Amino acid sequence: MFLSVIIPAYNEEKRIGKTLLAVDHYLTKQKYDYEIVVVNDGARDRTAEVVRNFKKMVRGLRLIDNKQNHGKGWVVRQGMLESHGEIRLFMDADNSTTLDHFDKMWPLFRAGTDVVIGSRDRKDARGARQAVPQSGFKRFLGNLGNLLIQIFAVPGIWDTQCGFKAFTAKAAQAIFAKGRIDRWGFDIEALALAKKLKLKIDIIPVYWVNDPQSHVSLKGYLRTFKELFLVWWWLVRDVYGLKRLTKQ
Repeated sequence: MFLSVIIPAYNEEKRIGKTLLAVDHYLTKQKYDYEIVVVNDGARDRTAEVVRNFKKMVRGLRLIDNKQNHGKGWVVRQGMLESHGEIRLFMDADNSTTLDHFDKMWPLFRAGTDVVIGSRDRKDARGARQAVPQSGFKRFLGNLGNLLIQIFAVPGIWDTQCGFKAFTAKAAQAIFAKGRIDRWGFDIEALALAKKLKLKIDIIPVYWVNDPQSHVSLKGYLRTFKELFLVWWWLVRDVYGLKRLTKQ
């Protein structure tokens, strides 16, 4: 299995079908083996039923159906650890970053990169852009959050929260087996762990289409800040057990 595409989904009955068709349209043109893993995060709507109905139409589709809600970080971690691909990529259920961006990632993996992330910020990668800019308030929170993220956890990366990231199987196991953050701050944790493990990280520019029905609320932003400081504290206290690994 070459590629695993992991799609975390919570109350996505209205959007997941369109995304699955778009992913299928891209993957059926490729010459490698793949799987599409939708991880249902205890949705209260018909998300799981809709995905099951698409199994006959979408090759390689698999559903991990959690009955309880755990958080995006929890289900992405589950998908990463239960997938089989040599490369494991997660993307958002609203298809805000389309899977054809993987065309830019594959040459980097072939050159020896361990982790490739998408960025919506031109300071990370020339050509990054957004179809519709976020509101001024969200941009303010994003800029403030990024400043703190760079100070406390992930220096040198301007967009840690873009929901389009890929890992080699080895990197995915090393990072997500140690993950502890269950909700929105998991991206920060994954990249902080990758840096501490001295894994090679590359960045590609993405064209990001903002969905006005995004599930990220003000409460979610604030919780992410809290999770950032948890990651920092756990790194300082070596809760992840990295010192022994990095000395080997």
